[in-house]
Amino acid sequence: MRVKKQKRHRKAVRFYTACCGFREPFKVLCDGTFVHHLLLNKITPADIALANALGGPVKIFTTRPWLLMYFFPLLRCVLGELRSLGDSYAESLNAARNLLTARCDHEKRKSAVSCITDVIGENNSDHFFVATQDAELRKKFQKVPGVPLIYGLRNALFLEQPSAFQQQFVRSAEEDRSHMTDLEYKLLNVKKKNVAFEEAKDSADANEDKNDGTLTVQAIQTNFRKKRDLKDTVQFKRKRAKGPNPLSCKKKKPRDNTNNAASVKMELSAGKWEWRYNREKQE
Repeated sequence: MRVKKQKRHRKAVRFYTACCGFREPFKVLCDGTFVHHLLLNKITPADIALANALGGPVKIFTTRPWLLMYFFPLLRCVLGELRSLGDSYAESLNAARNLLTARCDHEKRKSAVSCITDVIGENNSDHFFVATQDAELRKKFQKVPGVPLIYGLRNALFLEQPSAFQQQFVRSAEEDRSHMTDLEYKLLNVKKKNVAFEEAKDSADANEDKNDGTLTVQAIQTNFRKKRDLKDTVQFKRKRAKGPNPLSCKKKKPRDNTNNAASVKMELSAGKWEWRYNREKQE
């Protein structure tokens, strides 16, 4: 039985730490009924008993008005209620005085129920565990998201499991976090437009390069086809005008200048041979 209770407590603590932001050391806000139950059943020391129930170190708090806390330390909301209950709660009053105090914003003292309700607020921003023996108060806080409840039964302490309302609130909060906000949606649209513009620009540049490449390929193909067609077709040579038949033409008459040059050449050659002949004869 004790093992099953510890498993339930660990499961509930994991729920509140993972989904509601609770961290160690856990803060426990007590009312007078819970303090009286601890002393009546001799569940002491209280911090160790609560630490065993929650599986981590704890800090125990009670409440007092912020305006009167410096001048009248005994006029606390919970302590004032314990004092009004008479001498039977005197020991509980003395024990509650040793607890830490959570400041409440009201100036005048209220009942413990209304004071704790004000401290918890709408969403328990201070992450308090509420320890009380008041069944109506526990039922009220079951409809407030993120409020774990502790109560005592004889000489044992129990942590209530998260209510259906609290679980549904956590699911809806997770769904809201999974969806985009209006600002995120606007930023996403702007990002999409920028990406689309860049893609269109890149595609246009790619198309231009592709068109240039296709034009060059087409030009090469057309030139190759033309050459191939020229090779395949029969090529005829043009008939050009030919010169006259040299055998049927008269020889050109030599001019005088040529005759003079030839005679001079012959004379020079004759003199050369004569000079050679005379020289050989002398030797």
